[in-house]
Amino acid sequence: MLLKSTLIYAPAILFTRISALLFLIVATRLIDKTEYGLLTLVVTVGEMTDVALTNWLRIALLRLGGKGEVERGSLLRAGRILLGTTCLGLAVSVAAAMIVVPERSSQFAIAVCVYLIAGAVARYALIVLQMQQRHATYSMLEFLRAVLQLLFPLATMLIDHNSFLTISLASSFGMLVAGLVASVVAFRRVVPGPARFTHREFFALGIPIVAMAVVGFGLNNAERIFLKIYHDATAVAVFAAAYALARQPIDMLANAINMGAFPEVVARFDDKGPAAASALLRNFVGLVLTLSLPTATLLVVLSDDITALLLPGSYNSSYVLLFAMIGFSAICTNLADFVYGTMIYAHKRPWLLLVSGLCGSVATIVLSVLLIPTLAGDGAALVLAGGAMTNLIAVAILSERLTPIPLPWRVMGQAAATSLGVGLAAWLVSTALADTYGIVRLAAAGMAAGVVFLATNALFYPAEARKGLGKAWALLPQKG
Repeated sequence: MLLKSTLIYAPAILFTRISALLFLIVATRLIDKTEYGLLTLVVTVGEMTDVALTNWLRIALLRLGGKGEVERGSLLRAGRILLGTTCLGLAVSVAAAMIVVPERSSQFAIAVCVYLIAGAVARYALIVLQMQQRHATYSMLEFLRAVLQLLFPLATMLIDHNSFLTISLASSFGMLVAGLVASVVAFRRVVPGPARFTHREFFALGIPIVAMAVVGFGLNNAERIFLKIYHDATAVAVFAAAYALARQPIDMLANAINMGAFPEVVARFDDKGPAAASALLRNFVGLVLTLSLPTATLLVVLSDDITALLLPGSYNSSYVLLFAMIGFSAICTNLADFVYGTMIYAHKRPWLLLVSGLCGSVATIVLSVLLIPTLAGDGAALVLAGGAMTNLIAVAILSERLTPIPLPWRVMGQAAATSLGVGLAAWLVSTALADTYGIVRLAAAGMAAGVVFLATNALFYPAEARKGLGKAWALLPQKG
């Protein structure tokens, strides 16, 4: 089921990440470093506000609103709540603009407010599609959003590439258009009926999530805020570029699995009990590490080649430490949110996440004050890793007290061995081709790493490998 979910949702998430990568490549070449840094801060503040005030709606609806046939009453009730929280988010974003970017607070506030409005429309419609179990439609509309959020800003940059505001507005407009299309598609299949939950039930689940997000301020890209405060927007630009390149491939894999896994886990918890949910989450851990660890290792080994190829000369730096810490933090965050956090949500006790969020946030803020003033971007990466690891340890301890999740130690060891082989193969090939063009070196190293990944997994999982080869062979045209 987890692998099926990954295959269904991977195209949508993949296209979104590819779109973001293409935007990064073009934007870093056309936009001044300061403007690009401010553009990434718009997304940072927008996402932090969204997580704190509106993202809980997705979790609450998926947990309480049911799946399959979705009643109009449930969506109207949730929609009114979303409207109120979005208005509150707009007020918060204006205040944040005066603190984070005081020199251009008006422009920054406008960009973040429009981002929040467009995001609320798009996310609400996509939640409904998830509840309706229309996975292929969800994937198609996410692809549309990715395309529009690439094309509109690129077209804007050709006309005006010296203003983060106009580019941000173009991106938000693309999100809004996709959200409106998704709304039309989703609400055509909404059925009449009352809400499945009361306001009290909705807020009982949602308020702890909001409190958790506020308490966990330090875990949501706060290192970029400290970079801007202690240094400037250009430092944010370099860190944000490394973050996008190092983290997006890892997040893409985990998010693709979790899109279908979260509703399935809570359904199994309700139907078959905590043990069944725990068994599924154990498989989740194994699949995430099997895919993420080799990916992170490959990115670290090839980090300087990747950045030299994709980023302009003004971004030249050593990225090994940045990639290593960002990759580590991504894996920790995905395990904390999608494994242990999911179990806590299944028990309907999200207030426990306040404790883990507070631990991670305190660690992040303390490390930011200690490391970022002197180490700048490298310090921000270390802060990110320290906060994510602290949060993972805390949430794992809390989740285990509810329902233990047995770790797949054998699979974890196999993932580590595969990662070692992938990294070694990529390093050997990259070193041997040191005098060739960067794109040739990356392609050869990536192919070598891919062969090692497939070979080691075939060795560890021979039955699955034979089954996969059999299906591939059946697709080939047969003679006679």
